[in-house]
Amino acid sequence: MNRRPFLVYSAAVLGVMTIASAWAWIQLPAGASIPIHWGIDGQANGFAPKEIGLLLLPVVLLFVDLMLTVIPRIEPRRANLERSGKAYGATWIGVVSVLGAIHLLIVAVALGAQLDVGRLVLISVGALFVVVGNYLPTIRPNYLMGIRTPWTLASDLSWVKTHRIGGRVFVIEGLAFLLLGALGITPLVLAIAVVSAVVLMVVILLVYSYRVWKLDPAKRSA
Repeated sequence: MNRRPFLVYSAAVLGVMTIASAWAWIQLPAGASIPIHWGIDGQANGFAPKEIGLLLLPVVLLFVDLMLTVIPRIEPRRANLERSGKAYGATWIGVVSVLGAIHLLIVAVALGAQLDVGRLVLISVGALFVVVGNYLPTIRPNYLMGIRTPWTLASDLSWVKTHRIGGRVFVIEGLAFLLLGALGITPLVLAIAVVSAVVLMVVILLVYSYRVWKLDPAKRSA
């Protein structure tokens, strides 16, 4: 699996994030605090010194790149991970893109832009869900990525079937997040809808993976 294109893309996104942070650093006064967290009412409720707020996500992106570069080399089922290269690459690019988008939102708000950060983040996450959902069925059993329940890891049949239905669930929820973000409904209703959707997804995948594992004659003990 050639990781160079993903590292190049990450470097480009990191470059944009760094330039944005440098510009904001110059514009903001010494000792300034910037919002880095928003509550369900859409209002900022968490602040950090600009040194942290402007550098946090670029550092997180570097950590993500390091993890995604190193871990596959020690993955016990490396061959399967290599065969999941398209899904791996799509997930890598998707995660990096979302981190970059959120960082630019933080910088824009720090410089005074009036943005509905909660809605924009939800739209970004919805797009990521759609992308990941389209590739989930192609992921082969491994310990790094995918729907790793005790039962998918103990049954190749459970892994395959759970990822097929999981891909559909991810796409449906991603589209729902995109729609919710576009509609601009009240923050409280939005938060309840998102939490409910995520909980429902987790329950569906846990129960389904267990049932398939239970019926698999080739299963291993979970």
